[in-house]
Amino acid sequence: MTDLWISMLNMSITASYVAAAVMLARVLLRRAPKIFSYMLWSAVMIRLILPVSFTSSFSILRLAGPAGSSGTGQLQFVPKNIGMQAQPALNTGTDSAGSLWNSLLPSAAPAASVNPVQILLWAGSMIWLTGVIVLLLYSVFSYVRVMRSVRTATLVKGHVFETDQIMTPFVSGFLKPRIYIPAGMSGQELSYILLHEQTHINRRDYLIKPLMFLLVILHWFNPLMWLSFVLMSKDMEMSCDEAVIRKLGPQVKSSYSGSLLGFSARRSGLMTGSPLAFGESSVKARIKHILAYRQPTPGSAAAFTLVLVVLLIGCTANPKPVERPQQQLYSGYTVDQLLKSKTNYIGDVSKVTALLGAMPLQEGLERAGIELTTGSRPYALTINYKVNDITGMWNDELKAVSRDPLLKNSVLLLTLIDNADIIHYSLADEGISYSFTFTREEVDKLLGGDVRPYGADEAGLRKLIDRLDSVKLAH
Repeated sequence: MTDLWISMLNMSITASYVAAAVMLARVLLRRAPKIFSYMLWSAVMIRLILPVSFTSSFSILRLAGPAGSSGTGQLQFVPKNIGMQAQPALNTGTDSAGSLWNSLLPSAAPAASVNPVQILLWAGSMIWLTGVIVLLLYSVFSYVRVMRSVRTATLVKGHVFETDQIMTPFVSGFLKPRIYIPAGMSGQELSYILLHEQTHINRRDYLIKPLMFLLVILHWFNPLMWLSFVLMSKDMEMSCDEAVIRKLGPQVKSSYSGSLLGFSARRSGLMTGSPLAFGESSVKARIKHILAYRQPTPGSAAAFTLVLVVLLIGCTANPKPVERPQQQLYSGYTVDQLLKSKTNYIGDVSKVTALLGAMPLQEGLERAGIELTTGSRPYALTINYKVNDITGMWNDELKAVSRDPLLKNSVLLLTLIDNADIIHYSLADEGISYSFTFTREEVDKLLGGDVRPYGADEAGLRKLIDRLDSVKLAH
């Protein structure tokens, strides 16, 4: 269940970026026929359905910079193994948001039986599943209620039925869709309505909109998806309005708008929000659009089509991984990464984690998370390790486990974390624990002065690394 929840989160985050792009495109294409905006929402639906996609050099998601799983076609903003990470981290596509969420995620506790993030994931999956079930039950109840209201409808012709139980027309049915109209409609109004509703049927809108609503239910926790559903419904209705104007001519704009306004004014509470109801929402915007609508020229229609195709490709494609030059190690250290992750504050979790990732790991040790003491001085960084083999830390002269192999990393951490006072290590070895501490005062004394200036540039950092090769701790 947690794996499914993580997949849903990744699809929802991906779809959010695509939805934002579609909303921006709607503004830029406001002069274009609404059918183009309506078709753009298919990219959001694809992102909500499929966890994988093809890769391309042209992708709007390249701007978000998500973490991808090479060769799988998946975008992993939330890593699949986040519940097992010592220091859980998200990649939301934006540094500020990522740092905020990562600072809220609890680190793994070596002594605990379960990673706290695993508990959060399980709880989140249960809340998500409960929301899905509640919304599905509500949707089924609403559909059954509507269908009961038209069970006595009378056949007019073909698949058109008339009833006095409704105030607005709508389409219903998945295999054999029917058009339901209120009783006593005039012939002129009927021609507009039937053409509008038949357009829905011809385009399979009676399947598309319920499918989108089902996807919104699965992603109910994401407000952008609810907004997308509302805007897609608006584009759907406006594009059908355009079809009516194209078919009957611009001379019907005034009377058609009047019919739309009339049905909207007397629609019943039962049919409000019905999947394909005529005049169901955004009446003011739809009337303004109808009156301002001009059929595009063949040239502009071709241009809009080209823009649509380009946007659909850009929204559905995953960014092709950028080949990065292999980082050069210096005595086991990724120096450029160390400088990039330099920070003034020990509470900067993402930078501190990156510093540790750019340093060599002592053989026989396995990282098990970090703890930060930031409330008051002295500010301390505690690094937890699980011991697989203690041989590499054994000192034959002392006949004991030594902290000597941890010196280099400790000095570099005190060099690159400006306000760090203490670097503490906790090693767990099958019931036996080892604890070692390095203080800034001790390190400055050992090196003959403040070590922080060494972190000013690459040359200084390399000089410090070289110097540490000959520095020995006093025992």
